[in-house]
This record gives sequence, structure tokens and C-alpha cells, in this order.
Amino acid sequence: MAAEDLDWGPQQDINSTRVMNTVLNAESPQLVVLNGDLITGENTFLENSTNYVDEIVAPLVERNLKWASTYGNHDSDFNISGEGILARERMYPNSLTQSMVHSANSGVSNYFLPVYPADTSIRTPALLLWFFDSKGGNSFQQRTANATAVPRPDWVDQSVVDWFVDENARLFQYYNRTVPSLAFYHIPVNAMLAFQNQGVSPTQEPGINDDVPLAQQGQGALQGDASGGITEYGGQDIPFMKALLNTPGLMAAFSGHDHGDDWCFKWNSTLPGMNFSGNGLDLCFGRHTGYGGYGTWTRGSRQILLSKQNLGKSVKTWVRLEDNRISGKVNLNRTYGRDEYSPIADTSSKY
Repeated sequence: MAAEDLDWGPQQDINSTRVMNTVLNAESPQLVVLNGDLITGENTFLENSTNYVDEIVAPLVERNLKWASTYGNHDSDFNISGEGILARERMYPNSLTQSMVHSANSGVSNYFLPVYPADTSIRTPALLLWFFDSKGGNSFQQRTANATAVPRPDWVDQSVVDWFVDENARLFQYYNRTVPSLAFYHIPVNAMLAFQNQGVSPTQEPGINDDVPLAQQGQGALQGDASGGITEYGGQDIPFMKALLNTPGLMAAFSGHDHGDDWCFKWNSTLPGMNFSGNGLDLCFGRHTGYGGYGTWTRGSRQILLSKQNLGKSVKTWVRLEDNRISGKVNLNRTYGRDEYSPIADTSSKY
């Protein structure tokens, strides 16, 4: 289960908890990914900003579920930081969130988790889960000379890309095989905007497609008291996209950020405005889970199902909605993007 854009804050907590409980009761996941924007950081106070983590994970702790997080643009602002959120998460033994890259601009939530088979005699992971910090937001406890917030770069940093490439090579050498993998990061890459510009089919890429144009890494609206501006896209995420494409065994990558989009697409061509081609990697949005942030779309959470028999060949995924309906159920296999599905209903929340 991947919960996106919880955007926790005082007014939205009750409804966000209700969504979490509904989805968890319906799906009983083995792992929950909190894929960025856990907290609406610009609305917090320094003395208790990370206390919201306790409310976010309460439904998980109650069910003794493990979780892993990435951090998003709203998780960093004058009164809150990724480092502070991670420290709060580490108070819980069921949190698997880590930080493996420590450079000036790396962000915090860059790490991987190996997933082993049930047979404990097997020492090679069946799956790798990669997590990346796409950053954005504002710098913690920093102001400009004009006393406004200091914006942070909103893309996966080159230091993280270098670590990702090197770590992939090390793991391949260590295990002497390609291990299938999935990737998670909050802000989508440019390929998703390029595909949206080309055209999202309601029957071949079923899902809501209401954030048009979507906001991508390297180009986004500034937030907090720095709001009102837009950062210019200049290919900042190209190294990260190429690293994803060059990762053997990577089946799919999942992002959030754009509350009005929850489709998937197969990147198997050269998309408009890009000068390199995809290789069949599937890229997906999650579903806006929390009641913080913009939009009235029915809340929910993307579900990801892997089977031992088809590991490395297909990923089944759907969105479980807060009213218990299933939306956009697809099979990310070799024919995804050509297969036909029923269009989804674009509905609004009742709350």
C-alpha cells in the first residue's frame, strides 16, 4: 500500500485517519509506503511540528504494520525538516525509513530495503525497494535577507543518482544476479509530463487526469511565504530518469505530488520534448490520501501486489478509495499500454 500526500494538519486529521483506517481494513497490506508530503510543514510550529508523525502512524502502529517513507516538498519548511521527521519515525520499531546518502543537497529519505523470501535459508533478496528524496519546499530555519523562506531544489540530487548507480552495481556483483525492484519518490519526473502532453488514454491508462499540466521535478510552485513563483525546468531530473531506465530489473516507479492524477503509463518510446527513449518501465501516480492540501477528489491509496510466480514480469495495482470502491485496477505487464480497461469514475469526496 502506498499512501500519498497525507499533508497532515490540525483541521484534516480526523478525515485523513478515517481514510487510512478504511483502506487498511479493506486491504490488510504487509508494508505501507508513505510516499511524501506527510505533513503540511508550512502550517506547523517549531516546538511540535514532528509530533504529527505520531498521528500519521497511529493506524499502522495499532495494526503492528511496518512502513517506509519518502519525504516531499511539504515536509520541509521553516519549522520542519526531513531530519526531524526521520528522528521522530525512529522512535517506532516498525519504521523502516532510513537515510543512506549524506551530501549537502541529497535530502534525507534516500535508501533501499531488501525483501527476502519466507524461506529463511535463502540469503538473496527476492525484491529491492528503492526510496528517493525529491526534496523541494523550503529550508529549515533559514531566511533570505528579505526575511522570506529559502526554497530547496525539487529534484533527486546528482549525489543520490551516483549512489543509486554505484549501489546497483555493488548489489549485482554481491548477489551475482539481477534482483527485481520497485522505486518510490514524491515528485514525478519529466517523462510523466511528456506523456501527459502526448495524451493519456482513459481506457489504456485508466485513472484521473485532472492536474494538467502536472508539476514535475525541477519545475514547481514555491510554497509558504516564498509562494507566488515558479521554478524553471532545465532538465534537472534527466540523470535520475536515465538511472532509472538503466537499472536492470526495475519494474515500476511510483510518485505522488499531483493530487488530481492517478494513472500509470509504460515508458517505451521517445516522448515529446525528450531526446532519449524509455525501455518499457512503468511509471505510476498514487492517489491523494489525506485531507490536507488542494482538491476535492475522492481520497484513497494505491495498492501494489506482487506474486512470487510473476516477480519481475508483472505488477498488479489498483486504487482503494475511501468509500471502499476499487478504481483503476490494471496489470503492469508487457502488454500494458495496449490492453483495454474500463474508464474510471472521476468523483469527489463527500467530506
